Amino acid sequence: MPKRSPQNNVNIRSTPVKRVHVLLVEDERHLAESISKRLNEEGYLVDVTYDGEEAVKLGISKKYQLIILDLLLPLKDGLRVLKELRENKVQSMIIILTAKSTIEDRVEGLKAGADDYLSKPFAVAELLARIESLLRRQGIGNAPILKVADIELDIETRMVRRASREIQLTAKEFRLLELLMRNKNRVLTRREIAEQVWGYTFDTGTNVVDVYITYLRKAIDEGFETRLIQTVRGVGFIIKEE
Repeated sequence: MPKRSPQNNVNIRSTPVKRVHVLLVEDERHLAESISKRLNEEGYLVDVTYDGEEAVKLGISKKYQLIILDLLLPLKDGLRVLKELRENKVQSMIIILTAKSTIEDRVEGLKAGADDYLSKPFAVAELLARIESLLRRQGIGNAPILKVADIELDIETRMVRRASREIQLTAKEFRLLELLMRNKNRVLTRREIAEQVWGYTFDTGTNVVDVYITYLRKAIDEGFETRLIQTVRGVGFIIKEE
């Protein structure tokens, strides 16, 4: 059984920063609405457009910290949009979203000036993690605070509170709680959790996810009447609003 390592507790304070302005360029309207809603929930300011020509105009005229760009767009394809933005000295970080997933496609996009590349289909939680990684590299933060019931998780300060109690978590426990809270009221399978918290394909012979769920329950549920983390037998785990 993996041991909980108290020395890895995360409690790093830093100064909150302004909200990040994002341009989302995606012609699949259902997907665009879904991504935009999640980004807004996380505290980002989001503009949405559905075609390449408008994307170029907005990207040049407004100062976005981040542009999320689909490649298969009407009027002007995403690769052309990317090249025109860079030719016009647009410094926004750009994440490409696309169904194209070959090495050649990725290399072409990165050479044209993209900062990251995410293939469809993807989990929105992974997109959020990629965004935060890029922002940290640039010294930019969004300082979102995730809330479920009476628990709060501050991405920027790495602080977790339930009611008035401050909770100390290890780095892995924090990442696990963050993942559950980003997907509140949705069941996450053990495979999803293992891949997004530990970064490896889930091995059905390991109980590492269950062990860390136990650690996390002890940290955030012990001493409280309401148990927030629930097991869905045969499927996975969920954190639910009261």
